[in-house]
Amino acid sequence: MANEKIIETEKSLEQVLWDSANVMRQTMGAADYMDYALGIIFYKHLSDKVLESAARTLVDAGEVEESEVGTEKERQAAYQKYYQDEDYRDDLLASMDMDYTIAPAFTFTALMDEVRAQTFQLEHLDQAFRDIEQSNVELLGHLFDGVDLHSTKLGPTPQKRNALIADVMGALASLNLDSHSGDLLGDAYEYMLGNFASDMGQKAGEFYTPQSVSTLLTRIVTSGREGKKGFTAYDPAMGSGSLLLNVRQYIEDAGSILYFGQEIKTSTYNLARMNMIIHGVAATNQHLRNADTLDQDWPADEITDFDAVMMNPPYSQKWSADKGFLSDPRFSDYGVLAPKSKADYAFLLHGLYHLKATGTMGIVLPHGVLFRGAAEGKIRQKLLERGYIYAVIGLPAGIFYSTGIPTIIMVLKKDRPGRDVLFIDGSKEFVKGKPQNIMEQANLDRIFQAYEARQDVEKFAHVASFDEIRENDYNLNIPRYVDTFEPEPPVDLAALNKEMAETQADLAQSETELKAMLGELVTDDAKKAQDLANLLRLMK
Repeated sequence: MANEKIIETEKSLEQVLWDSANVMRQTMGAADYMDYALGIIFYKHLSDKVLESAARTLVDAGEVEESEVGTEKERQAAYQKYYQDEDYRDDLLASMDMDYTIAPAFTFTALMDEVRAQTFQLEHLDQAFRDIEQSNVELLGHLFDGVDLHSTKLGPTPQKRNALIADVMGALASLNLDSHSGDLLGDAYEYMLGNFASDMGQKAGEFYTPQSVSTLLTRIVTSGREGKKGFTAYDPAMGSGSLLLNVRQYIEDAGSILYFGQEIKTSTYNLARMNMIIHGVAATNQHLRNADTLDQDWPADEITDFDAVMMNPPYSQKWSADKGFLSDPRFSDYGVLAPKSKADYAFLLHGLYHLKATGTMGIVLPHGVLFRGAAEGKIRQKLLERGYIYAVIGLPAGIFYSTGIPTIIMVLKKDRPGRDVLFIDGSKEFVKGKPQNIMEQANLDRIFQAYEARQDVEKFAHVASFDEIRENDYNLNIPRYVDTFEPEPPVDLAALNKEMAETQADLAQSETELKAMLGELVTDDAKKAQDLANLLRLMK
């Protein structure tokens, strides 16, 4: 529908979006301006979508010619004209078939006209946010709660806050965000999340899993199920939803995927909701919840087990470990609970409980889960005895924003023959980067191919029998099964002696030259002359 120039410069969509965020960079930290930038971008996406849908509907109904709604201003004018017609408004909105509504006075286009006319007030944008939320409370309720337009973080006075938000909107004004496909816009949104994660460092672990890890994890949990219609995916620690959304890359009928996710932090939960919508996921396919995964089981009705469970939970987080959880069906089969100081196995058992018998689960965890004893050792032994642990994949250090420690992916399956475990040492599969190391496509391919082949590869992969694991007292530490030791090359003593002799000769020559230079030094200062003489005496 749109025929105006989408981006007025040669900058990519990603760069224009990032530039709009950077308007606020000098005013506040990334942890704060992320919510504002992504919220305003999302609002513009919804607004552009409304104008495009209204224009398309009016053209189809024969009310306007397509040439009459080719620009943003023309679409805004047509929408406003027919929306104000009370006899036509309901039919127009029904034909648009949107999950939400935005009145013409509160579209991004209308507010940008106010910005240009210098009549814009933050209250108008605030009202636009509230109206959008109220138009579909179930899908959009409280979605913009994290975008506090009256916070002093934006500026010490209302005028400065007003000007800053107007500048952010101005940086986005040249884009029509509905003209980009869900994948393209979604990729740009992921680019933004990745950049924010890089800026935020350790805090990024609350909402973002690096794309390389997401890619590997989702390839694993979808392997062999690519053709399944109605594929169900569950992430009980979903962050911004990026890990869940990666499933779309590997399931052929992506439109039929059902997404289930839970997130404890409200602002991050709202990020996930925006991320789903901006990727074009239908409202009926989203099942997201803002709650504590460990505190209360969810989902507990209708669909409760899934084709794929994936997660990157907070590592070694504290939890209550209340004795009442021993009767919780998620944990009751194991007789013990994950320790209060380390909830890693609590997250794992929650995910496993919700895995279909034919499904695959992948979870990112610290290495300690492989060898720590006490309650964790007992849980690990039961998992192994039941054949649930399918693979352990070591990842490189320094690939996460939240920690520099190396981590693992543990892969679990319920219904499979045998109790052997595949070990892959992927710790060297990275390219050095700043500030994070990077797993490139070749690194991911090598690990995934080893996972699929499930065969021994010298110094890289080993399929350990259950007996072998039992002999190791159920310790799954990767070096016990994959020997990556590289012997030191033999030392050539003759060459070493020659090199040492040459070094000694060079040192002697340098010392002789230094003494000669010092001997040529003269001074009228008696103390300095004495110090120089003492130095020469010591060197002799």
